[in-house]
Amino acid sequence: MKEQIQVFQKIFNGEIFTDSLQTALYATDASVYRKIPLAVAYPKNARAIKQLVAFAEEHNTSLIPRTAGTSLAGQCVGEGIVVDVSKHFTKILAVDKENRTVTLQPGVIRDELNQRLKRFGLFFGPNTSTSNRCMIGGMVGNNSSGTTSIQYGVTRDKVLKLKTILSNGEEVVFEPLSKEDFLKKTELNSLEGKIYKTLYNELRSEATRQEIWREFPKPEIHRRNTGYAVDSLLNTSVFGNFNDEINLCKLLCGSEGTLAFTTEITLQLDLLPPKYTAMIATHYETLEACLNDVIVAMQHNLHTCEMMDDVILDCTKKSKTYEPYRFFVKANPKAILLLELKSESEENLQEQIAALQKSLALSKHSYHSPILRGAEIEMALELRKAGLGLLGNMVGDRKAVACIEDTAVALEDLPSYISEFSALMKKYGQQAVYYAHAGAGELHLRPILNLKEEEGVDYFRKITTDVAILCKKYKGSFSGEHGDGIVRAEFIPLMIGEKNYELLKRIKSAFDPQNIFNPGKIVNAYKMDESLRYAPGREEPKVETLMDFGDYQGILRLAESCNGSGDCRKNADSAGAMCPSYHATKNEKDTTRARANALREVLTNNESVNKFNSKELKEVFDLCLSCKACASECPSNVDISTAKAEFLYQYNKANGVSLSNKLFGKSTKLNKMASKFPKLSNWFFANGFTSKIIKNIGGVHQNRSLPKISIRNFSKEFQTIKNEYVTINNNNKKLILFIDEFSNYLDAEIAVDSFLLLTGLGYDVDVIDSLDSGRALLSKGFLEEAKLEANKNIAFLKQKVSENVPLIGIEPSAILSFRDEYLRLADDKESAKTISKNTFLIEEFLAAEIQNGTISAAQFTSEEKQIKIHAHCHQKSLSNQKVTFDILNLPKNYKPTIIPSGCCGMAGSFGYEKEHYDVSMKIGELKLFPVVRKATEDTLISANGTSCRHQILDGTGRKALHPVTILKNALL
Repeated sequence: MKEQIQVFQKIFNGEIFTDSLQTALYATDASVYRKIPLAVAYPKNARAIKQLVAFAEEHNTSLIPRTAGTSLAGQCVGEGIVVDVSKHFTKILAVDKENRTVTLQPGVIRDELNQRLKRFGLFFGPNTSTSNRCMIGGMVGNNSSGTTSIQYGVTRDKVLKLKTILSNGEEVVFEPLSKEDFLKKTELNSLEGKIYKTLYNELRSEATRQEIWREFPKPEIHRRNTGYAVDSLLNTSVFGNFNDEINLCKLLCGSEGTLAFTTEITLQLDLLPPKYTAMIATHYETLEACLNDVIVAMQHNLHTCEMMDDVILDCTKKSKTYEPYRFFVKANPKAILLLELKSESEENLQEQIAALQKSLALSKHSYHSPILRGAEIEMALELRKAGLGLLGNMVGDRKAVACIEDTAVALEDLPSYISEFSALMKKYGQQAVYYAHAGAGELHLRPILNLKEEEGVDYFRKITTDVAILCKKYKGSFSGEHGDGIVRAEFIPLMIGEKNYELLKRIKSAFDPQNIFNPGKIVNAYKMDESLRYAPGREEPKVETLMDFGDYQGILRLAESCNGSGDCRKNADSAGAMCPSYHATKNEKDTTRARANALREVLTNNESVNKFNSKELKEVFDLCLSCKACASECPSNVDISTAKAEFLYQYNKANGVSLSNKLFGKSTKLNKMASKFPKLSNWFFANGFTSKIIKNIGGVHQNRSLPKISIRNFSKEFQTIKNEYVTINNNNKKLILFIDEFSNYLDAEIAVDSFLLLTGLGYDVDVIDSLDSGRALLSKGFLEEAKLEANKNIAFLKQKVSENVPLIGIEPSAILSFRDEYLRLADDKESAKTISKNTFLIEEFLAAEIQNGTISAAQFTSEEKQIKIHAHCHQKSLSNQKVTFDILNLPKNYKPTIIPSGCCGMAGSFGYEKEHYDVSMKIGELKLFPVVRKATEDTLISANGTSCRHQILDGTGRKALHPVTILKNALL
């Protein structure tokens, strides 16, 4: 088949890949399943999709539609051609403000859509936990709901029109039809006509309709995706005495791409939510008390009624990102309800709050009910939304598995259903996880299983089967919003009855007689306990590493901790930096998820002695900037940056190191040599002829300027500086200032400013300027040398650094290595941990001193300054940006603002390298460069990373200052 695809590729209006890397990356989604596809296609337009349909029909293969690939049930995996529309089908085509509609392509991100709609006073209501990367096409395929469904409904309620391509290549629009127009459609001599005729003949039977009403979930359950939504077609003018038009979009919505391929979507929009908002976060000692209060709370006009249990809350304690979001949590609740109220006036909102508080007080179920306002509400909702990813943060092979996590029952049945569910879990020795949309009768309940073991897979089936039976008992929906996919499709006959299931099969056959579209989902289902990510009972691969990955139980489990939730696919306008390479290329290959997937695939299946010796891994890691955003922003804390360092080390052992990588990796020695003759060195770097030669040798892009060596060498001049600026130690605090290799040789003036600022503020400063942090070595995989540096530094500092004498650093990537990689490299683990706990970025130290009153605004100028702050990626990941804001906000009339930028794009040597220069500059242009260019000339640009300052200079022509320099210049 690959030969036919190669021929097809020549005429295909898009890109199509059959290589082992691309097919491995698309073998999984956010579910437990893995199927290697035949190929991966990126169609550019509807014509390309028609070409794919024709190819699939001719060669007896299938098409699996995909947008962000965040599906939990296996909808996006299959053995045919995965068709990814997320790259090219991204246009918002039209907004009709008067009728409150929008027409768009399926690859538009939900949050991006709402950002664009805001100026029209409109928004798209359904709101999933993946809203910053999930796409409208996927939301239609799954009939997504999210936190807002109790107020704004589900996606099915919002879809007005779908432009589709049928399985024979016909382009058909589905939209509202009167009975007369529907009947005319049945007379068409086409596949479209056959579809309408089949539906009419099937559903006109009173017996068929009664069977649907008898077996389908209760109609009051709004979240219902079990099978095809034929019940949604019944209360129309075609099949009863109703005035409502019929719209087959309701059938296609939730059909998981099994009936037609959607190319355009028209949605009904809502007016923006009311302005005034409050949230009551009720705390409960038992799950039963919480569920009973759901019924009480839902008698009020809530916009949100979300729940999270103690398992989710405990997960957030370990998350670098989400631990601060727990500010409102009191004691150790078994569960919390998040009850959101909205109004057009503050007065009415207060009345709603009082009424809800009164009801909750009368129920006497909760023990604490704080009221949240403003940004606090978003933090609480983010904490709940983080549940999906955080569940993947469990170390080891036991994971919270998506299989029964999508059941929905009528609200009045919820307490009894959960009681029986809990008893069922107890029978299986399970501590289930309870969270999500309590107000809609849906909780995402997950058993914790080890699917690498036969016993775990056996429980996987047994638990799913028993819960399906329980859900059927309450006439609930086994799939509320996550879809049937592979994991639940097998149970559809049980949930809706055999007769109705046979009806679904006939409908599928009418739409797709050759089974081209996403086979194995909904009807003729794949087995739910086959094609798993891991072969049950396998012998675990043994992977030796130089770095210590014990916190993950090995580097393979680091890769396996990625559950595919796709947070790394959020767009560049979202908060945070992850993932800069994807922001620039929009290729799945350049996401954190792809790197974790590739690492898992190779380390599991590579039979070589050196499992890292893989061209696929080299390709997938190539555009990783090692920004470390994934270490904190990924809910599962998948630290791909560290994994890349290990990969480079292992790969280099087998393949050697290029001259360029040697020069960059060992640049400290070169800079040290160059610092002996700084003026001569800088002449060579700046001269057009000699710099061109140097760039060619070093693999540097010709448009990139070379860094200048500091004319003043800090190590040489330190004693003179110290003697000239003797300061009385007036606060009895001693510290060690770590002058890293970048500050010493490239930014000596910043090292001087740091010393002068600290001594000027009265600190007793001991300077260490003879050590190399090893950052450059780490970046190029020279781990043996980096380990030597780490051990040397730990040995030198372990008797010097303590709680009373902290280690303070200037360059984030250098000083923060003591808190990060050194814990994996050092032989003396205890000393490394002690030093780590007492090592601080200079901004962190100064911000803490301001907080405790040691430093005050009176010590600084009252002159006015506007400052724009760009923080280093490692600071964002391992510390926070606020400390930089806090120190620059100290002078009375200084007005700093943080640029909402991600990675600057330089990332050490990355932006210098000729093969990466264009991507580097593209990343800079996403957010950072435009903000800097718009800043007035008298606005100071602050950047604490040496690479960041260089990137800003090359990209905008503006010289950025280290925040220490700005603060030192403000010192009286």
